[in-house]
Amino acid sequence: MKLDYLQALKRVDEARGVWILHGQEPLLEQNVLDALRKSWTKHEVERQRYDLNSVSDWKTVFNALNSLSLFSQNLAIEVHGNIKPDANGLKQLKHYIQHNEQNLLLVIMPKQDSNSLKSSFFQLVEANGVVVPLTANYPQDRQRILSNEADQLGIQLNQDAWVWLEQHHEHNLLAAKNSLMRVADTFSDQKLIGIEHLQECLQDQSRYSTFDLSDALISGNLALSIKIFQYLEESGEPNSLILWTISKEMRLLMQLYEQPQNALQLGIWKNKISIYQQSLRRLNPHAFLNWPELLLRVDAAIKGLSKEKPEYLIQQCIAELCGKRLFAF
Repeated sequence: MKLDYLQALKRVDEARGVWILHGQEPLLEQNVLDALRKSWTKHEVERQRYDLNSVSDWKTVFNALNSLSLFSQNLAIEVHGNIKPDANGLKQLKHYIQHNEQNLLLVIMPKQDSNSLKSSFFQLVEANGVVVPLTANYPQDRQRILSNEADQLGIQLNQDAWVWLEQHHEHNLLAAKNSLMRVADTFSDQKLIGIEHLQECLQDQSRYSTFDLSDALISGNLALSIKIFQYLEESGEPNSLILWTISKEMRLLMQLYEQPQNALQLGIWKNKISIYQQSLRRLNPHAFLNWPELLLRVDAAIKGLSKEKPEYLIQQCIAELCGKRLFAF
């Protein structure tokens, strides 16, 4: 079964079996993941996360799916990466689908090309589970998605304001949502938002976005990257979304190092392949060994599970991506 983003949001409580989320829209991915995680907490579902670095990691995933802790009745396995299971993994996946109806295997992947979507893995999941493309290719799709965000904030935009918002952010949904949050806070007593409200609120508040941070990181510009991070922090950008941006770039670089011929399949846009290749030549691959642990430390700090300051760890991540090191591990 194939569901679009809004349909998937409505069915998170029913999520069982196998789901695949794939795309390049961080807002859509984060919203679906947040909704699923809230549902798991509500229904006392045990959650585990795994990152795929090689095809053999699928064995660990399937072993986990067959084992529950003594305190859990249901399990959700969250898998991040762009590596499909091999023939043996597909057999295990079929067995899981046939014999395990209560647990959930959730696979989060970057944007897939047409050949990948025709693979045995995607065909098996689409026939027996759920595939959710996290895309918003047309203006009407983006407006539907952002209208849903506006509804949750208790505001509405007139049609001229929608047109202005999309042009202002050049189809960047995450930046557009942040603008909706800002205008809702600024004009809390105004239910219908027009262009004049957006202009007054945003004209000097949209200098940088997480997309600018990605570009600066991959270019290795440490000073600009730190400047953008500080701007985003001062502008109220959630640390979780900044971490998502950094994590995405780290994982893309690690995957490209392992699969240098598969840049397009990894979700890297064609016009940016050379920039990522230059970034790899600038970096020391031995540093990659520290990155997963560093990302986990940032995540724990953001969630208040450690005494470390997330802003310091994020700056360490930024420095690592730029080929520098601010502090010792």
